[in-house]
Amino acid sequence: MQIYLPIAEVSVNAFLLLGLGGIVGVLSGMFGVGGGFLMTPLLFFIGIPPAVAVATEANQIVASSFSGVLAHLKRKTVDLRMGTVLLIGGLVGSGLGIILFNYLKALGQVELLVQLCYVVFLGMIGTLMFIESLKAIRKSKKSGGVFVPTRRKHNWVHNLPFKMKFRVSGLYISVIPPLIVGVLVGVLAAIMGVGGGFIMVPAMIYLLGMPTKVVVGTSLFQIIFVTAFTTMLHATTNYTVDIVLAVLLLVGGVVGAQIGTRIGVKMKAEQLRIWLAIMVLAVCGKLAFDLLITPSELFSLGAGGH
Repeated sequence: MQIYLPIAEVSVNAFLLLGLGGIVGVLSGMFGVGGGFLMTPLLFFIGIPPAVAVATEANQIVASSFSGVLAHLKRKTVDLRMGTVLLIGGLVGSGLGIILFNYLKALGQVELLVQLCYVVFLGMIGTLMFIESLKAIRKSKKSGGVFVPTRRKHNWVHNLPFKMKFRVSGLYISVIPPLIVGVLVGVLAAIMGVGGGFIMVPAMIYLLGMPTKVVVGTSLFQIIFVTAFTTMLHATTNYTVDIVLAVLLLVGGVVGAQIGTRIGVKMKAEQLRIWLAIMVLAVCGKLAFDLLITPSELFSLGAGGH
């Protein structure tokens, strides 16, 4: 069943979009990731223009993160004070990201930037996750138990000025590092159409020293507002949010997340991480390959006649 997407200006199969939403929903349920960093490249592959894919995917992230935060609030595993500091940085970062996005769009280089960002970040994250997972599997085989990463108690972060008490996280640290992390995540949300959790979660654990149980809920709290703000900016400045595409992805994603959660319970954490790392590296490889080969059409006509 072909359906015309008015903003993307392409016709695609509605069931293919539902299926993609479902697959990423399953991954989201299994691995606890927003899925934006996998969904956006998949949209590139089926012919959705990068500018539209980035802006529309943010909608799905808002919806999936919102349901996640509600569950965490019930368990009291959200540090609202830390979340607010990250959020201030995130809003500033997404504003800067949109300005950069619009500038490059005017130059006609935005597609290259988005795809290069994906190749670099997916390559780094996939490789690190793969190495970490292999180490974890070896350690759990040796000890017969599950490997738990150790947190460093004191580092340079604790010596910075403007300290603030974060009761839920049990921290007394400077507000500068969380603000910087927030700004970085905001810029990435605007340019790549991702929630940024894949950067924020490791930074919160290893850099800020937050307890793991609080990290996921706090990260999702920040992601909701930053991606909602980014979507609004994209919709008002670029007009690149395709509502038909967003609805189809959402429906697939909601159903897939339920299935994924059930599958995830039955698999070991180390196995899950290694599969996710392989998948991330596969997507990264395909994107890099597409950037390197000569395109079938050397010229394309877009709006504005570039």
